[in-house]
Amino acid sequence: MQKLPAIVLISILSLSGCVFPGVYKINVQQGNIVTDEELTELSEGMPRSQVHALLGTPLMLNPVDPSREYFVYTFQRRGNDIEEQRIIVYYENDQLSHYEAQLLEETPAY
Repeated sequence: MQKLPAIVLISILSLSGCVFPGVYKINVQQGNIVTDEELTELSEGMPRSQVHALLGTPLMLNPVDPSREYFVYTFQRRGNDIEEQRIIVYYENDQLSHYEAQLLEETPAY
């Protein structure tokens, strides 16, 4: 009978280690970091290859509609909410038509 309280105590202590508040969590970033300066260098009529040289490889491609490319960047600081930046580039005849951008106020790169 005396072993049961000891087993319960050991179980509680081992499970409490899973949610210990001092556990270190890393920052996680994924995707293309694109700045305002890089976006201002885009100009209508620019070929797709030049856009890729400036912004990098798009994170998502639509196999059905190649007239759009998605440059997405996500950042999660130490397990908090995920922040997202999204840029959609539109093409006509493989040349830049226009783009839409939802940028983060600060791009936290580490």
